[in-house]
Amino acid sequence: MAKSKRVLFQLQCTVCKSKNYTNSKNPDNIALKRKSQDTKLNLKKFCKRCRKVTEHKEVKIA
Repeated sequence: MAKSKRVLFQLQCTVCKSKNYTNSKNPDNIALKRKSQDTKLNLKKFCKRCRKVTEHKEVKIA
């Protein structure tokens, strides 16, 4: 079985700063995109604390 190279990260609400979601991404694909643009994700997701759809930014898992 192959080892996974995926990198884990969390999505943090930009309004209340709560960390709601955990995702992963492939670092090989990140290296290809790094040359041309920013690799941080910004997604609109539902925040349980705010009780509405807000923008979430990618942050490292501590």
